[in-house]
Amino acid sequence: MFLSQQITAQEKENQNWSSNRPDGHAPISVMADHYHGKGGWMFSYRLMNMNMESLLSGTDAISNTDAHDAGYMVTPLKMPMQMHMFGTMYAPSDRITLLAMASVVKNDMDLQMRMASGMIVPFSTSSSGFGDIKLGMIYKFINKNKQSLHGNITFSLPTGSITETDVTPMSSPNEALLPYPMQIGSGTFDTNLGVTYLGQKEQVSWGSQLTTTLRFGKNSDDYALGNKLSFNNWFAVKAKDWLSFSARLEGKFVNKIRGANSNLMPMMVTTADTDNSGGTYMNGGLGFNLLAPKGTFKDLRLGFEYATPLYQKPNGIQLKNKETITVGLQYAL
Repeated sequence: MFLSQQITAQEKENQNWSSNRPDGHAPISVMADHYHGKGGWMFSYRLMNMNMESLLSGTDAISNTDAHDAGYMVTPLKMPMQMHMFGTMYAPSDRITLLAMASVVKNDMDLQMRMASGMIVPFSTSSSGFGDIKLGMIYKFINKNKQSLHGNITFSLPTGSITETDVTPMSSPNEALLPYPMQIGSGTFDTNLGVTYLGQKEQVSWGSQLTTTLRFGKNSDDYALGNKLSFNNWFAVKAKDWLSFSARLEGKFVNKIRGANSNLMPMMVTTADTDNSGGTYMNGGLGFNLLAPKGTFKDLRLGFEYATPLYQKPNGIQLKNKETITVGLQYAL
């Protein structure tokens, strides 16, 4: 009788979706993609590098001269952004996994100013600091027949700066307030909601995740970044017990900034004009996950993904998104 119950429990466990394989986690760029069993811990670190370069007006490529002719004195040339993300997950029960995330952000932007004489003056600005802290929970709804469904809710605390400044040709030798994309945080208390479906077969796995970021009210500078809606889908192949390859497709919709910071002059630079914010995007990514299934580094993971835009239609005039490279380590206890 006891042996029969034990076999039945084992068979049931074998039919559950499992994270103990290289493709048991989503591509490294996807957050809140899995949960843990009671008492489980996980620590993670991600490095994300994102590049933006040249200008788009809707889906049309335009020159900086075109942007100047539209009335802007200053136009951006390119913007690399680097983000270090640190995360912790802990499961007080088999249903609930708690999570916390912090980040360090570094932004650089190259721009050019067209003088009244027609002379072009290039210059650069930068900002860096701790980003907004996120605290949240994942709740497991179902895990059976190699399929899983869970939801997550995360609250973002406005710990990132929205008062970053730097010297520009117009302000020299003093510093001026930098436009919206160069600020580190949102300045608002934001809510992130998501639902994730996962499926597995012996050699393949797949997942879909729908997430939204809702920003309530406005910050101390009387604006709020746009709400976001993202739909991620991925497919992975387990090549070895320690290696998997993945492909990901994401659709993302971002609303315009609400309100405006009265200290910024919209016609001075495109990035200070809230009409030039938000848009519709589709991104594709290819990556791999490495997992140490045993030995000294058991349960240590390394993930990598290279993502690129497949379609983008920003509102107004904005920098064109280029590649995003994400690499990360995850260690479960």
